[in-house]
Amino acid sequence: MMIWNKLKSRLFLLLLMAGSVVMMTGCHGSKGMEAFVIPEGFDTSKEYEITFWAKNDTNKTQTDIYEQAIADFEAIYPNIKVNLRLYTDYGKIYNDVITNISTNTTPNVCITYPDHIATYLQGMNLVVPLEELFANAKYGLGGSEVRFDAPTKEEIIPQFLEECAFDGHYYAIPYMRSTEACYINKTYVEKLGYTLPDKLTWDFVWEVSEVAMAQDADGNYLVNGQKVLIPFIYKSTDNMMIQMLKQKGAGYSTQDGEMLLFNDTTKELLYTISKHARTKAFSTFKISSYPANFLNAGQCIFAVDSTAGATWMGSDAPLCDIAEDKIVEFETVVMPIPQFDTENPQMISQGPSMCIFNKEDSQEVLASWLFAQYMLTNEVQIAYAQTEGYVPVTAKAQGSEVYQDYLSRCGEDDELYYSIKIQASELLLDNIDRTFMTPVFNGSTSLRDAAGQLIENTVKSVRRNQSVDEAYFEKLYSDITALYRLDQLNGQNGSLASEKAELGPLPMAAKVLLVSLATVWMLIVIYVVSQALKSKRNQQ
Repeated sequence: MMIWNKLKSRLFLLLLMAGSVVMMTGCHGSKGMEAFVIPEGFDTSKEYEITFWAKNDTNKTQTDIYEQAIADFEAIYPNIKVNLRLYTDYGKIYNDVITNISTNTTPNVCITYPDHIATYLQGMNLVVPLEELFANAKYGLGGSEVRFDAPTKEEIIPQFLEECAFDGHYYAIPYMRSTEACYINKTYVEKLGYTLPDKLTWDFVWEVSEVAMAQDADGNYLVNGQKVLIPFIYKSTDNMMIQMLKQKGAGYSTQDGEMLLFNDTTKELLYTISKHARTKAFSTFKISSYPANFLNAGQCIFAVDSTAGATWMGSDAPLCDIAEDKIVEFETVVMPIPQFDTENPQMISQGPSMCIFNKEDSQEVLASWLFAQYMLTNEVQIAYAQTEGYVPVTAKAQGSEVYQDYLSRCGEDDELYYSIKIQASELLLDNIDRTFMTPVFNGSTSLRDAAGQLIENTVKSVRRNQSVDEAYFEKLYSDITALYRLDQLNGQNGSLASEKAELGPLPMAAKVLLVSLATVWMLIVIYVVSQALKSKRNQQ
């Protein structure tokens, strides 16, 4: 009886301690948040300070546009202050958001990609679903209480808006859109005895690239008279692999997150790439450097990069990064990326979107939404689209007199109306229905990185004179799977992932409670066993 009384007193103490820990943890440290509820009205008597994380390509004009947009918005809503934080890389924004989730210091509005948002969603209610905000009569898209000329939902290009929908919700709004283009030195193509086709094919690019490798006795390439030439350079090898697979009708991933990248078509594509990498006719940005630098120096014939990089491309490029005396004069042509089936062209849709992070104060979230919505106005959309080969995401902006006038003045100068930039924009405008997006799920960022790494590793291997055969690919697939932990993600993003996205992870308080209870029971068992052994020894 005495043993039981002592046991009860100790159990009470342990449970009291566990309860205290749970209470403290529930107050401080839980990653879960209450779901955002749209306020009845926006309280303009209070002041709000929100943060906006954005990206620019070291383009001062883009920075000026962000700053002007913020100033104009703050003039409309004097009680909202917007703090701008600029990044030069989307990956750095992603990493900083992940880091800040644990301390509840995420930004209010963030330039991002849907693949990244899928990872953010692993924290419960961290990212605000937007469909109810879209439709809100007062503060929704084009709402009655919005103080500026915002677009309606119907005025956002449907394909671009759908790219922001996954797990049954809209988690972002599109900001700008681009695709990839092939920037071609037409002068050198014709010097090699070829005529550019109406539609570019992979076979044509590979053939011309190999012919261009001819050298004279002194080691100078015949086509450019220089000792440096990489006929074909691809900036984003993840896009390269993804688009090649799409054009071939081969697997990459399913909407449920099943990863299909490591298939026979992938291997076939890598064999082809390795053959041209071995002759040095092909290289990548990560291995060699920016395609534009080689193109403008007359050291590249086919440079594939985003349409958003058009102002770096061509002899008269306004943002050329090489010394003026290194620039070679040539005729630049902008074409869609190479295709396997020219009757059914496929090209990736890319470009930044904006998500809104949840906060304890619903009024602060509403202020964030108003600012994000302001970034869709014609003034901001058109101004930003004119900086690069981006296109506005609304039909309202695309069809405006201001934007149509901009397009009509292609080539009028080499700054605002730089011909290559406007041609790159028109390329996407003419092919919106032929663009696609890859499925979005927790782990889709890793899969995308893996797709590019397959090409990068293969090119590096042949440059080191390694054999590329069945054994090589077996090891390559295994290495890439392990590097990006794809075996831990594959098949885990179906209905279970959807349920997790809805419910979020267990709050920290719940985790501590479970651990505390398990600890208490373990201590009970240890105590009972020790008392039993002690009693037995006393009896002896």
